[in-house]
Amino acid sequence: MSLPDAVHSFVTNPAYSDYLAILKGARNGFVSGVKIRLPHALVISALYGRGGWRTRAKWILDATRQHATTLATFATLYKSLLLLLRKARGGKQGNPDSLIAGLIASWAVFKDRTSVNEQIVLYVLARAVMSFLPRAGGGTTPTAPGTVKAQPPNPRYYTVLATIVMGGSMWLFENRGETLQRGMFNQMVYIYHDSDRWKDLKTLLWHNN
Repeated sequence: MSLPDAVHSFVTNPAYSDYLAILKGARNGFVSGVKIRLPHALVISALYGRGGWRTRAKWILDATRQHATTLATFATLYKSLLLLLRKARGGKQGNPDSLIAGLIASWAVFKDRTSVNEQIVLYVLARAVMSFLPRAGGGTTPTAPGTVKAQPPNPRYYTVLATIVMGGSMWLFENRGETLQRGMFNQMVYIYHDSDRWKDLKTLLWHNN
């Protein structure tokens, strides 16, 4: 048997599917991290970065690597724990297993505060809160992974939430700015405070002193 045939036989063998799923989850987590962080880091570095191009390039690569490895590590732990719990139940996945595996993996990966970890948590938190809004289509009952499409929130409830969140964030920025996440605070300073100071057309269009 040739090497390509041996590899194909291995990856298509049902006996190894659970373990290969963990490997693929790690791969997909890493790729997702690169796709999310790299363009974001490029834009943030171009707009708000300090230092020369070497310093900025290093920051972009470090942030991308950290984001990618964090998601890959979390996917590996989460899927491994799900597999262990499923085997402990005789091959049947229990309803609380995703919560148990998620809590353990989250503690292991996200317990230490870093700028990347905090941004991932904030990203997920915002969307988790949004998930509790009533759905525009009335919602559906999940049956199996991949069989239910995500529904957008009801426009009326979204309007209320958006008004409270955005209006409240401006009050926090002006009165308790030190409590906001640093990246968000810096961007708000740039938009709402730095824009108050300009000397000529050049500084108005391109930068603020």
